[in-house]
Amino acid sequence: MNDISFNIAGKEVFGIVGPDGAGKTTLIRMLCGLIKPDSGTANLLGFDLINQTGKIKDEIGYLSQKFSLYADLTIDENIEFFAELHGVKNFKERRNELLEFTRLTKFRKFLAGKLSGGMKQKLALACTLIHKPKIIFLDEPTTGVDPVSRRDFWKILSELHNEGVTIVISTPYMDEAERFNTIAMMNNGKLIMNNSPAAIKAGMKKVILEIVTTALRETYKLIADKTDFESQLFGDRIDIAINDTDDVPVIEKLLAENTIELKDKRLKPVSLENVFIHVLKEQ
Repeated sequence: MNDISFNIAGKEVFGIVGPDGAGKTTLIRMLCGLIKPDSGTANLLGFDLINQTGKIKDEIGYLSQKFSLYADLTIDENIEFFAELHGVKNFKERRNELLEFTRLTKFRKFLAGKLSGGMKQKLALACTLIHKPKIIFLDEPTTGVDPVSRRDFWKILSELHNEGVTIVISTPYMDEAERFNTIAMMNNGKLIMNNSPAAIKAGMKKVILEIVTTALRETYKLIADKTDFESQLFGDRIDIAINDTDDVPVIEKLLAENTIELKDKRLKPVSLENVFIHVLKEQ
């Protein structure tokens, strides 16, 4: 971590995004009081993060990156264990609510070790919520989870947000970052951008021309060598950051002069992924 400073508003979805090794997990573990910072201060729910860690832990929930529940206990037994850990005495009604909320009621007698990746994350979330935390910290909860389970998990988080729970979540997926109220973009332990998704995208002040050609890598190199446009390679397509539609004929002429066939093209708004790659290139 290096001189990171930001504010998280109550009842918002605050996202920490960045590639592997950016420092997302370290930052979340610091905010949960699991790692002490070398310097600086932090305040969480009115408590000092350095000197009042015990009081903070009673008010937050933490879902770690790795599945850390007990594989040889059932769903019911795992939730009961975490209820006892947090001193929740009359937990059965709350457990039933959480099982219904996470769509796990009919699986409650299943061993945790036998669950799919998506169901394990739902169980972990139920355990995280058993003591009704005011803030939940989720460290890349959808990494390695299938697309259907990811979508279902986000529906659950959306309902939590509507109930007034503050959610702090890290993810490497830029498409998920569109759901956040505020984004902290990180790289190499540094905070490189902190704003709403709309404000971050507006700051690039470009339009994206997406193209597909018969020679993608040659096209990418050609644009880099012969123009001042920034281009980004995504699978079978190239995103080119242009100023406006007047720049489109420039790209078309360049391809024609180099006998590269333009198979498809379209204009689209700047995405968070475009912005993130742009910022990394500038750095």
